[in-house]
Amino acid sequence: MDKLEHIGIAVKNLEESNLLFAKLLGKAHYKIEEVESEGVRTSFFEIGDIKIELLEATRADSPIAKFIEKKGEGIHHLAFGVTNLENKMSEKTAQGFSLLSEKPKDGADNKRIVFIHPKTTNSVLVELCEEKG
Repeated sequence: MDKLEHIGIAVKNLEESNLLFAKLLGKAHYKIEEVESEGVRTSFFEIGDIKIELLEATRADSPIAKFIEKKGEGIHHLAFGVTNLENKMSEKTAQGFSLLSEKPKDGADNKRIVFIHPKTTNSVLVELCEEKG
């Protein structure tokens, strides 16, 4: 993996959380984006070489809504930037990690993404992401 790309934080209210994190971090978010297929609206903050991604559910059956219902607001995932996502998926599968999908999906911030099941990573949801070409 090339680097920690971002930390995803599940929030109930994106607007309120944007204000809170802008105050905390001393800077405004640079982008809000909806990923309809995942039922989520995202907001990104840049802090040095790492981003903070706030995630708000747009429908009750989305992974973020289920996460908040079960665990409350908080850190949802760690995302690592990779090159050649398909090769990294094969490598991680061969190492015994379970992926949540067989093929990459389109994600926010111009990325292709896949998640590693938290049952195989000490209960930490890990995202592998690659910049779209």
